[in-house]
Amino acid sequence: MNKRVDPPQAERAGRALRVTMLGIRGFPDVQGGVEKHAENLACALVRLGCEVEAIVRSSYVAKEKGAIWRGVRLARIWAPRMTGVEAFAHTFLGVVYAGLRRPDILHIHAIGPAFFAPLARALGLNVVVTFHSRNYEHKKWGRFARLLLRLGERAGMKFADGRIAVSEGLAKQLTNTYRRPVVTIPNGIDKPHMAVTSETLRAFGLTPNRYALMVARIDEDKRQLDLIEAYARLHPADWKLALVGAADYAGSYARDVADAARKTPGVVMLGHQSGVALAELYTHAGLFVLPSRFEGQPIAVLEAASYGLPVILSDIAAHREIALPRARYFNVGDLPALAEHLAAMFAAPVIEKSAAHERARLLARHDWDAIAQRTLAIYCAALSGTKSGLAGEPAVKIKELS
Repeated sequence: MNKRVDPPQAERAGRALRVTMLGIRGFPDVQGGVEKHAENLACALVRLGCEVEAIVRSSYVAKEKGAIWRGVRLARIWAPRMTGVEAFAHTFLGVVYAGLRRPDILHIHAIGPAFFAPLARALGLNVVVTFHSRNYEHKKWGRFARLLLRLGERAGMKFADGRIAVSEGLAKQLTNTYRRPVVTIPNGIDKPHMAVTSETLRAFGLTPNRYALMVARIDEDKRQLDLIEAYARLHPADWKLALVGAADYAGSYARDVADAARKTPGVVMLGHQSGVALAELYTHAGLFVLPSRFEGQPIAVLEAASYGLPVILSDIAAHREIALPRARYFNVGDLPALAEHLAAMFAAPVIEKSAAHERARLLARHDWDAIAQRTLAIYCAALSGTKSGLAGEPAVKIKELS
């Protein structure tokens, strides 16, 4: 959709509204839900008439990608490739850069980068923060990193001019904790590309409708090892398990997953996939599984559901909130229950995809253009001095579109 909105929503003082995004590794084709969110939101804001610049990490976005991606200007800034240091160093440099560029809105993504919201405000910038998840609950972080992430969450809540959360549950948690209003605007998804090709399947030895698919970075909180072990208990003759995703950094968990996959017949690791290859994998999968311990609002689950795939999900609030009518749930770490769900799906003569009206409803609720419109309203409220977001409501849900 090539929608535009009338002034003053997309224009300020007779010119396009200038938005800078910060807190991401980069795009295009960079693994991560926050990265995918920022990329699609930025492109949708451009379609609404905004000038958008994304501050990206130079090691993730090669110069060959160009200076502009689908209308979004890419500002490459160096950051050290060190766990726990990379994001903080890049965000600090990014805030200084934004202070020089003077955008109308600095949109910070995630609680770690939100640590620098006070600095951005001190530089006279209008700041909007999107909270994607409470990252300090991830197992990979040590005590000091968790403290910094909590401070980032607090700083974002206290110093931002507008606050967004990608799920209603997260918005309520933040509002109750900090007594500041938070607007709920969910993650979006594109209309699924139902692939007629299957080159990716042939390359990895997969058979259409005879593999279970998981799409997630290799991380302890995603619990790929649980899924591999549950699958191994079944010894299925004609079903494979396809794991899409890569580790952010080399570590013991990534090595353990690779080891387990190598030792378990039928498990295939595909690494990071995107574009046509990922569309083929979604199109031809028999089912989708995500056994993670912790999520904000997983785009991979939304994408799988948009392709009509039956889903097996860990029973956590973020998965329940998506409200997929035919989803199967199991408690985190309950391998017998997970194996039972897998066995039931593998034994089904025909696995039916979800109804067209269910997929249409999902796409309407998670439409990027509608999400951009709502985000633009937050920007306008921030610029007008309405620090609470939308009309002072403590937690506002995105309007459901029909």
